[in-house]
Amino acid sequence: MTTTRTPVVFIHGLWLHATSWSPWLDLFREAGYEPIAPGWPGEPPTVTEARDEPELVANAGIDDVTAHFAKIIHSLDASPIVIGHSFGGLITEKLLGQGIGVAGVAIDPAQIRGVLILPLAQLRAALPALGNPANKHKAVSLTAKEFRYGFGNAVSQDESNALFEQWTIPSPALPLFQAAAANLVPHSQAQVNTENETRGPLLLISGVEDHLAPDATTRSTLKQYRGSAAVTELAQFAGRGHSLVIDSGWRDVADATLTWLTAHGL
Repeated sequence: MTTTRTPVVFIHGLWLHATSWSPWLDLFREAGYEPIAPGWPGEPPTVTEARDEPELVANAGIDDVTAHFAKIIHSLDASPIVIGHSFGGLITEKLLGQGIGVAGVAIDPAQIRGVLILPLAQLRAALPALGNPANKHKAVSLTAKEFRYGFGNAVSQDESNALFEQWTIPSPALPLFQAAAANLVPHSQAQVNTENETRGPLLLISGVEDHLAPDATTRSTLKQYRGSAAVTELAQFAGRGHSLVIDSGWRDVADATLTWLTAHGL
């Protein structure tokens, strides 16, 4: 008798390539899941190609990315667990709110509509894109220094530089502009159906030292779900920044995710 392996769809965020999930794919496959990590719309299959052709991903908005992953999910043989980091976390929340996926894990998720807090560290980390309105419909790259502040602030300079060289790619600035204006736009693409009573369980994970998606915004995101009886939980990782899914401590986060999924029978 063949046992069906539960699919898992990993969704990366801005400035990282889909292949950055590779260690997670190996771990989840060993744990009995069937994991995949598709790229964003137009994203080339390698880091090098993505750096060489940034225009391929320019102007992809939140709804474009959500629809892209929804299509991938609907093509699977079974409804998957969805795990996203940063803007991938926001996409995870949107998909789960739409009833897509059996469960979701949003790691250092980008800010959704309704979250009003805006720490100065978050504003500074987003300035490489938001600092120039002309970037809105372009793909924007980070410098090693900008990556250090936004992603690698909780690891050593050497590790931050190595992660920057290995995984960073240009990413569309449009989602950042959409999230930044979310509370000023009635039908913002950063809107999530947080009141869905029938969705699967959701785990929010926060790196307490994160600059790009601060712990305070993740805790505020949790409060947006108070109108739903569906399971919504928060796990906080002290001393961890936005690089927590790719740096030397990634296994701690991955193991906690697996433990949570097992606890919910997933």
